[in-house]
Amino acid sequence: MQKKNIKYLIIGLIALIIIIIAAASVLGNSTDTDPTHLVVAFSGHGGEPEAGFNPLTGWGCGHLNFNPLIQSTLLTSDENGTFKNDVATGYNVSSDGLTWTVGIRDDIKFSNNESLKASDVAFTFNEARTSNSELDMSNLDHATAINDTTVEFKLKEPQSTFVYSLRYIGIVPEKDYNNETYGEHPIGSGPYKLEQWDRGQQAILVANDNYYGEKPYFKQLTLLFTTEKNSLEFVKSNKADVVEASFMDLNYKADGYKFVELKSPRAQGVSLPYMNDTGIKTDQGNPVGNNVTGDPAIRKALNIGINREEIVNTVYQGHASVDYTGVDNLPYANPEGKIKDNNPEEAKQILTNAGWVDTDNDGIREKDGTKASFKLYYSSEDMARQSLATVIKQQASELGIEIELVGTDWDTIYQNMYSQGVLMQQSSQDPYKTIYQQYYSKDNFTEDDYMNPNEYNNSEVDSILTQAMQSTNINGSNDLWRQAAYINAENGFGPAANAPWLWVADYDYCYFVNDDIDMGTPPSMGQDVLENICEWKRTNTTN
Repeated sequence: MQKKNIKYLIIGLIALIIIIIAAASVLGNSTDTDPTHLVVAFSGHGGEPEAGFNPLTGWGCGHLNFNPLIQSTLLTSDENGTFKNDVATGYNVSSDGLTWTVGIRDDIKFSNNESLKASDVAFTFNEARTSNSELDMSNLDHATAINDTTVEFKLKEPQSTFVYSLRYIGIVPEKDYNNETYGEHPIGSGPYKLEQWDRGQQAILVANDNYYGEKPYFKQLTLLFTTEKNSLEFVKSNKADVVEASFMDLNYKADGYKFVELKSPRAQGVSLPYMNDTGIKTDQGNPVGNNVTGDPAIRKALNIGINREEIVNTVYQGHASVDYTGVDNLPYANPEGKIKDNNPEEAKQILTNAGWVDTDNDGIREKDGTKASFKLYYSSEDMARQSLATVIKQQASELGIEIELVGTDWDTIYQNMYSQGVLMQQSSQDPYKTIYQQYYSKDNFTEDDYMNPNEYNNSEVDSILTQAMQSTNINGSNDLWRQAAYINAENGFGPAANAPWLWVADYDYCYFVNDDIDMGTPPSMGQDVLENICEWKRTNTTN
């Protein structure tokens, strides 16, 4: 018996040592005192890329648009979000909008000392059309290197938003690219290169000596991949210089850290099925349409009756701003598309006028025998969405609308998104993603296409969106994107018109930042916190 106990004790000690070693590897090396080494902890969408550091499979330009660090892009952004040249020397668009010609710098080398040429740019974009990517490059017919410093893009249809592809697709080398292996061994021309990737834990990037731009102060950048549940531990243990604040820790006060809040167009809201249930099914046999949310009175009443300001102050603890159209804080926002919310009496009147009345006094209105009730699906792993869904349910019940919450996985959500409410978010600046794909009519209802999940369709809006895409001037296209939110009270994607969404708030990106880190001029998009990494420095080098 004694020997058996000793055996279990030894096994227990070995297990404890393994746990300690694993924790130490995740939390970082506390003995590293080099001031030019920076440790950043990310969670959520900005965390570890499953397919590796490959810009053609989503790194830098998938759900979130951000600086790919290892690769360079043709264009970049200043602190105001205005595009400026990076690899490109300039571009022009043909009068028919089908040909984009971009000049390429002749002084750029990849991290393997090979020169970056127009042929690499053409290869990158051609490959992006067919790679297993989150990018929609279907409108690119082909890219051609005219010479070493000029690339020509031929589009199938005019696309004013193609400029965003120039901004966010990182350039890869044609000679050294393999779609299967590149993500683990990327070669690029950005300020950093990948030195080590420990899957599930961290990636260590080191300065790229060949970088043509401003040399970064930080010679080593360690990206720690964490979860919302344990991100605060990196702050408490002082194992990271920058930590993305989780939803649960937004008001935590950390010694030695400043709390940095960056605005973002991260709009969160509820997709409300726009069509009635007429028996249409998806490719997989799931229902399309909802006879409750298909009534515009329900959608209008929710938009007018809820209190967005209260939600910002309670759910997000003030770290957000109200949003009515999903694009309120972008250059193409339209104030006419908004409504005045927090007016439950007006919302109730809208419902009553439309025939939604609580005849049996159970607190739920009904119309022609149908209860004003629908399900709201949300990701059970996302605490922010769970909290938001709970408050929306409570506020809707005061109007006589019942919302049944369903926290689940994304596969289940996609199976139900055409027939029930879904709590979603969008984070891009690109109007192709935030407006065109979100509101242009669709008739092919598939579970793998989560854009326009509420099957919104309006021919007048479609016409304006087509004009916006065909514009050859970005400012002119912005005027059209803006108009699509509100044409008149019967036409437009904003809540003042058709109200296919219940947009609620733009959720800020928040970070705990070590007191001795100077982040320079903050970027215009909060998720792209490392956009200006070459400006960053450490002010206290004795630490």
